[in-house]
Amino acid sequence: MDRIIYTSMTGATAAMQRQAVLAHNLANVSTTGFRAEMANFRAVPMQGDGAKTRVFALEATSGHRTVAGPAQTTGRALDAMAVGNAWFAVQGLDGTETYTRAGDFQLTAEGQIVTSTGLPVLSDGGAPIDVPQGADVTLGGDGTITAQVAGQPAQTVGRLKLATPTVETPLVRGDDGLFRTTDGAPLAQDPNAQLRPGMLEGSNVNPVEAMVGMIAAARQFEQQMKLLQTAESDDKSAGQLLSMNG
Repeated sequence: MDRIIYTSMTGATAAMQRQAVLAHNLANVSTTGFRAEMANFRAVPMQGDGAKTRVFALEATSGHRTVAGPAQTTGRALDAMAVGNAWFAVQGLDGTETYTRAGDFQLTAEGQIVTSTGLPVLSDGGAPIDVPQGADVTLGGDGTITAQVAGQPAQTVGRLKLATPTVETPLVRGDDGLFRTTDGAPLAQDPNAQLRPGMLEGSNVNPVEAMVGMIAAARQFEQQMKLLQTAESDDKSAGQLLSMNG
């Protein structure tokens, strides 16, 4: 009897975890530069004598969708969309170098370029970028940052760090929603990486696909609950039969 109980329990847990992943994706369908998280079920045979016929179900995240989200033209000077597989480098709350596709940058009152959540954007030298206060900032296609104060000629104040991950140095999502290399080491500046000023990359979440997946996960959860109810009913029937024989 316990085979049904534990198998159904792991199946229900896996369905709940998938539902959580899909709900998180759907909640970020309008988040700039968001990468949809992918998940999949896998079967794990139970180890031990007499348990070879028991297979548990586990939910595992298999990374994120790498396809780019839709391009959105904004015309704003501090908006940028990374081209291809390039990523913007920003400084995480823990002080490490992290990566994002969200290019809706802001300028603080102190003249520092930050993300929409206030994280410092890093230059090709790996340091935060400061511009003269009150200057008009423009971004070049190669990430060059130009600042112009009223009545003065424009000057180049730095260059955004654009990094491109490879098969050997993939990026993984952290708990803070930012991406890092598997070993935590920073990626090198990609001299060939380009960006499109005045544009933003939208979320690559497919809302219809996410909704269909949530419905399927809900049905899978219901099926596992029915199996648990069946196991409970069978257990009661077995108990009644044993009491009659006793």
